[in-house]
Amino acid sequence: MSISYLPGKEPHPKETRRIYKNIFREGWDTSINCYLADGGYSELRKALSMEPKAVTDEVKKSGLRGRGGAGFPTGVKWTFIPPNNTKPVYLICNCDESEPGTYKDRYIVHQDPHQLIEGMIISCFAVGAHLGYIYMREEFPIAAEIMEKALQEARANNFLGKNILGSGFDLDIHVHRGAGAYICGEETSLINSLEGVRPYPRIKPPFFPAAIGLYGCPTIVNNVESLCQVKHVIQMGGEEFSKVGAQRSPGTRIIGVSGDVKRPGLYEIASGSITFGELLFDLCGGPKEGHEFKAVIPGGSSSKVMRTDVKYSVKNPDGTNGSISFFDIPLDLDSIAQHGSMAGSGAVIVMDDTRSMPWALNNLNHFYAHESCGQCTPCREGCPWMLKLTTRMLEGKASPKDVDLLLQVANQIEGKTVCAFGEAAAWPTQAMVLKFKDEFLALTDSFNDKLPHSTEAKEQRRYFTR
Repeated sequence: MSISYLPGKEPHPKETRRIYKNIFREGWDTSINCYLADGGYSELRKALSMEPKAVTDEVKKSGLRGRGGAGFPTGVKWTFIPPNNTKPVYLICNCDESEPGTYKDRYIVHQDPHQLIEGMIISCFAVGAHLGYIYMREEFPIAAEIMEKALQEARANNFLGKNILGSGFDLDIHVHRGAGAYICGEETSLINSLEGVRPYPRIKPPFFPAAIGLYGCPTIVNNVESLCQVKHVIQMGGEEFSKVGAQRSPGTRIIGVSGDVKRPGLYEIASGSITFGELLFDLCGGPKEGHEFKAVIPGGSSSKVMRTDVKYSVKNPDGTNGSISFFDIPLDLDSIAQHGSMAGSGAVIVMDDTRSMPWALNNLNHFYAHESCGQCTPCREGCPWMLKLTTRMLEGKASPKDVDLLLQVANQIEGKTVCAFGEAAAWPTQAMVLKFKDEFLALTDSFNDKLPHSTEAKEQRRYFTR
């Protein structure tokens, strides 16, 4: 069947559109009639004819890994529900999408909500959940309206409710709107928020959601894109799904590019099928006129920045050591991790030679200082301190020692908090300071060494700079 897209929204030849097949499609709307006319919910019918364990086995065979940031194998996560469990099981779709630079999931909800619902129903059937939640941040008001309407349509067509399609399986799904806190992207904070209490992350162990989650019951939390992928696993079969994309992270992946490129936007590619160079130069059209690429944050603001002008070490097939440029690194989870960063949520933030790294870091530190939940002392105190230090640098009040102090503060946060927010806040500082230290030192002044912030120091500066 031929598919046409709105002018200017056509896929690039190097794209593999699967989850985004219907995004910006001509003649497409969010109604269930449009979805059914395109073959929608046929994968649900297929899944309901299988045993729940068989569905899980297909997802495990597919090698599907979570698309929310951590990249954990989806089917394996489902098997963590205790085998002799007698409590209700819940499934939660994490539609919080609060990572700076990330904007891929909201397009699915805005333009193809039934794909998400179908993926959720199949997933609920596989794990034995009879109640599901879509946790959506408050800043998505139109998306919430679209999703509520789509859920009503699904109920009216017996895709939700009692005895779905005569299978004997009962399920309902509700939208729960969060207050817009970044910390609620962390699964246990999300669960606390859904329960109506302060969204502090829970300590793991013992609070692994698959064992002790929502209301103390086994709970599976998956990302929007991950749940949509489940539908395509059932359509293709796990083995066939695993043949597309990188061996250890198969399937397609949606990349959201923002920043200093000619064509920022969303691109769906087979994992590992293209390099950073192909993404930035072919799909995104290269840097803005008269400028060169300087740095890339490859997976949302919490992933470590990568310089574009250095060589990265690799192991050659014959076992010897070699090197490649940044632009030759394949776009898959393991390749990016091998070179010191992470694919994260698929948000590629591009910076060219006009960008100041201290300014960029200060911008990020504003975000993390504001969004820390405050439960852990290193994060609660450290994030505002990193903000103070980078602000001090931008104002010309820092000494060279403050650059090392900034790095020390980040090091005291990493690995010392209940959840991964500490790492998310510390990694940008660690990477930017270590990789662009000269830019930070250039903003400091040795006059600030002994009396960095006193009136006396300001007078001394005025005297020596007349």
